[in-house]
Amino acid sequence: MTPQDVLAELTAMQAGDLPTHGGATMAYVYDSGRADIDELAAAAQAAFQWTNALDPTAFPSVARIENDLVGAAVGLLGGDAATVGTLTSGGTESCLLAVLAARERWRRTAGAGRARLLLPVTAHAAFRKAAHLFGLEVVDVAVDPATCRADPSVVAGLLDERTALVVVSAPSYPHGVLDPVADIAALTAAAGVPCHVDACIGGWILPFLDDVPEPFDLSVPGVTSLSVDLHKYGYAPKGVSVLLTADPELRQEHWFATAGWPGYPVVNPTLAGTRPAGAMAAAWAVHRWLGTDGYRALARQAHAATRALATGIAAIDGLRVVGDPVTTLVAVAQHGADGVDVLNLADEMTARGWLLQPQPPFAQPGGDLPATLHLTVTGATADRVPALLADLADAAGAAAALPRPVADPELVAAAATIDPAALTVAEVDALLELAGVGGGRLPERMAPVHALVAALPRAVAERLLAGVLDLVYRPAPRR
Repeated sequence: MTPQDVLAELTAMQAGDLPTHGGATMAYVYDSGRADIDELAAAAQAAFQWTNALDPTAFPSVARIENDLVGAAVGLLGGDAATVGTLTSGGTESCLLAVLAARERWRRTAGAGRARLLLPVTAHAAFRKAAHLFGLEVVDVAVDPATCRADPSVVAGLLDERTALVVVSAPSYPHGVLDPVADIAALTAAAGVPCHVDACIGGWILPFLDDVPEPFDLSVPGVTSLSVDLHKYGYAPKGVSVLLTADPELRQEHWFATAGWPGYPVVNPTLAGTRPAGAMAAAWAVHRWLGTDGYRALARQAHAATRALATGIAAIDGLRVVGDPVTTLVAVAQHGADGVDVLNLADEMTARGWLLQPQPPFAQPGGDLPATLHLTVTGATADRVPALLADLADAAGAAAALPRPVADPELVAAAATIDPAALTVAEVDALLELAGVGGGRLPERMAPVHALVAALPRAVAERLLAGVLDLVYRPAPRR
């Protein structure tokens, strides 16, 4: 093959992918809608594509880039002269490191038994992953079923000597609402417990808005760390995120250093050793070019579009917006007992060229959370809000005429008898065939699959979901 053949094949492979530009993919991607930003980011990324951020003494440009971006985040998000930070590969790694640092501090200063992570049920799943990897016990914090905000009184009742960290969101991913950061951080400070603000999706939006209802960043007493992604509303290529820590001692807790082998001494501030510098350079370039005024304009454009979208959705019969979206995230739920089923609505919107992300119902003490559709608004979506609302109204009418998706009761009853930990890969494959997703092939209409996932015991659903990905990632036959 020639290089041109290879590139042509790569381009052809993307034919089945969701579009990364144009504003119709309302999850996973963050499109500014500006080709000039994309071009600058691509050029900067290419300039650093062979640079290894493992060793900033060998590549001092990496240290300059990291220090500049961390400094920008410190200034934007309420830090002071003591605040330090780390560039990571994305929000998940930033969250992992925040939990790791808190666990290490807890072990050194207090820890007997198993550390606990107090986690609002709306906090990002990355924190559950961190607890799994680092051996913490997750303690679920119920949220207000109407506002979907974490409840400080519930946090107060759960704080104890085994609590290593409490997490709050600014905003939460599922519903786009802002947790009461100051109230919860005051509780954690009084108890001597660190408090992490997950601002991965909102940290590069909220500081540029005029109507933020309450403080959320490192300026809030009791907040000890904060994460913000630059590959979201910093409009950098994936993946680059910033983890800020209120003091240098806490940052040291997630660093790893060893001279205990015959090779070069190793010091890693992140989970990775070798770190690609391309996305860091792209984030730096976009930040240097846009500056505060440029980001403010993009943030306000996306925020205004979000407000218009939320107002328009509320006017569609059978739908409602959940909570009060403070940034650029909107969650849509069925309104009333005879309202529009949002799982069917997701399929109807897919047929009309939009990706809206289905979120299953969630049971919790004090009131369950409904099934919702998640929409992420970016700069590229702003001009398409009228078209989106028109398609939503049309899709809602079509979805209302469909039967509600119901899980097969026999399959659900059988699943209740299964020990998911004992299932082999072959047995999972067979169960997926019964569920209609065998061979990694997803059906055109996903509403019945989502309904089944919601009805299954959580551990069984998780095992089957992992099985779907296992089917997707199987090597092609050798040619």
